[in-house]
Amino acid sequence: MKLYGDFDREDWLNAMKIKAEDVPDAFILHGEWEHEWNLASWKELLHHDQWLPDWNAIVGTYGDRRIGFANVFGGPIAASVAHRFSVLETETFIQTGYFGGLSHDVQYGDIFIATSAAMEDGVSHWYLPERKTVEADEALVREAIRFCEEKNYSYVTGPIFTTGAIHAETSELVASWADDGYIGVDMETATTFAVAKKYGRKAISLLNLSDHIIKGDTLYSDNLERDEIEAKTDDRIEELALHLSHF
Repeated sequence: MKLYGDFDREDWLNAMKIKAEDVPDAFILHGEWEHEWNLASWKELLHHDQWLPDWNAIVGTYGDRRIGFANVFGGPIAASVAHRFSVLETETFIQTGYFGGLSHDVQYGDIFIATSAAMEDGVSHWYLPERKTVEADEALVREAIRFCEEKNYSYVTGPIFTTGAIHAETSELVASWADDGYIGVDMETATTFAVAKKYGRKAISLLNLSDHIIKGDTLYSDNLERDEIEAKTDDRIEELALHLSHF
């Protein structure tokens, strides 16, 4: 008898009741809890040949590529999507979403292109048990940088710390992560990178600064200007993610 971790491509095709041609070429995993709004938006973008793998995901066509989108929050949900589609031979995984700022050099409006992630999410070590850090795909990182420079979009690169417990963050913890050189902290990047690495797929993370925690900002600090910058940066990250899904 096979269990989930033993499933091969054919098993997942049968379990999900799909054909090989339904499998997307690239999958965008968006780390946020507002899943209904995000899914509605992506249903408009991926409006050809749609199917719904799960309550939080959609697959459709954009340009000449099959693209998947899933709204994920935290490592376990990111892994449940990335694992199945990695085995199904989706080639590229693009993590989007938000990060807490750990560097005084990063600013609202920057696109954070994470080059590596510390595996403190509680999930990634199940895929890469001998490692503490996992890297983004170098070719995707280079293309993301090239795209941002061509478009004159502000960006930063560097390592991210991926945690499994956002509300357990304290000023002391945040200061220690900053001292270790991390640009930001999120809840999904290491998971998505590790699953992709395990199965020989490509992955990148493109994140938006939501709360500059090293400066004392939180998700609950009201700031209309920050909200406007965040929305504009979301649009740029979506544009970049769709570009990389065809790369």
